[in-house]
Amino acid sequence: MRIEQNLASAELQGNEVNSEKYHLMETNYYQSTAKNAQIFSPLDQDVSVDICVVGGGYTGLLSALELAERGFSVALVEAKSIGWGASGRNGGQIATGYQPGMIETANLVGLDDSRKLWEMSVEATQILKTRIADHEIKCDLKEGELYAATKNSHRSWLKREMLFCQDNFDFQGYDWIDEADLSNYIGTSRYKAGLLDHQGGHLHPLNYVLGLAQAAAAAGVQIFERTTALDLKTGVKPVLQCTAGKITASSIILAGNAYVKGLNAGLDARIIPVSSYIIATERLPSDRAKTVLQTEACVSDTNFNLDYFRMSADHRLLYGGRDYVGRHRADPKKILRHHMLRTFPQIADVNIEFAWGGKVAVTRHRLPDIGRIGRNIYYAHGFSGQGLPLSAIAGRILAEAIGGEMERLDVFSRIPHKPFPGGTALRVPLLSLAMKYYQLRDALG
Repeated sequence: MRIEQNLASAELQGNEVNSEKYHLMETNYYQSTAKNAQIFSPLDQDVSVDICVVGGGYTGLLSALELAERGFSVALVEAKSIGWGASGRNGGQIATGYQPGMIETANLVGLDDSRKLWEMSVEATQILKTRIADHEIKCDLKEGELYAATKNSHRSWLKREMLFCQDNFDFQGYDWIDEADLSNYIGTSRYKAGLLDHQGGHLHPLNYVLGLAQAAAAAGVQIFERTTALDLKTGVKPVLQCTAGKITASSIILAGNAYVKGLNAGLDARIIPVSSYIIATERLPSDRAKTVLQTEACVSDTNFNLDYFRMSADHRLLYGGRDYVGRHRADPKKILRHHMLRTFPQIADVNIEFAWGGKVAVTRHRLPDIGRIGRNIYYAHGFSGQGLPLSAIAGRILAEAIGGEMERLDVFSRIPHKPFPGGTALRVPLLSLAMKYYQLRDALG
């Protein structure tokens, strides 16, 4: 279960000019602490392979790695550098389940398919942890994610979610935390109750994706950075035209998420890219850090416009939170700092040393959109803020489907995804209105 993370801190792309201007001025904590980044050359010739993957983030690399391990020849193209997009910019949080919660998911797809989706989300976290262990990826993996209820009504909803998962999925990984006991976990009085997911956790997202790239390259995947996909010609042998060469393949995987557009208009209309921001404080002495978080788990609250936070390995508070739709924002750092101090007023004297942002792709139902177009174009996008864990199962499912095992891909294909009303032209203003409604609902309680 993931409760609106990243959508909540969204700046809609209707204000994309300002978003990109801030993007250029950012200081990214993850980039400053990246380890062993391998540089890959751009594509400068024509290549023929079994599988071509577009996107050098989690989904693309995990798909490529799964396929290479099955004996396929694979080429992967990335327009910037590995992990440059959301995979190297996100909150680093790992959760079990899906963005809207499992009660809403079951209402949408039915109880039988919701059980299958739940099982795959559990498997996703297992794949992630196994990949980290097997490839010795140093990414500061910690266990535990704590959902914090901001209101009594949210506390009731959170309790219903826990019981639903226990009763229908036999999940025993949750611990309920009463309000009186929350001070043993979080140094704030904001919250009414908590739900601790022991299967969840958090990590350094950029170091994780850089480790996946090393593993994929070692498995034989040809990785091309600084290579933009310009056009896709479908057919028996699809051809991907890139900046300085083309790739011919038996199958194509579109895994660029919010950072790919123009290769398939139908897919573009089924997601909306939003921008999310995070700040990181200066290093805190260990005793001071304990006044903020007594737990190693990461935390996110239950508001639609949520706050989410965790402590880094070097004792910095990493804090993401809501942004305001429809207003010009010259410095999102100030907004996030305001929300951080509302939660933790005891660190008002602490400096903010890093602030950065990135795009997230959201679907109408906030469930991942994974499927196939025709015979040989596969895609996975729209993780709605939960791409870190769910990309692991997406990569495996896509590899299974290309190998002829369609059963698990079919489960995701049955999710009734629809384009945003008005397609790409109206999706931003319509979501803007929805965001304002939910902001008002959070404010009024």
